[in-house]
Amino acid sequence: MTHHLMGTAEVAEFLGVSRPRVGQLAQREDFPRPVARLAAGPVWESVDIERWARETGRMD
Repeated sequence: MTHHLMGTAEVAEFLGVSRPRVGQLAQREDFPRPVARLAAGPVWESVDIERWARETGRMD
């Protein structure tokens, strides 16, 4: 896994969901916390999103 930053649009594309759905998922206790919040929105590390997707069965 390589480290990249992902905004809501990138997380949505990676998970195959809509941007509003990412917002819903981000409210879950088990969803990774953003590493930063910019004017454009939250930013996550790709490794955190990939790990979460694997642990929750959303990715093999």
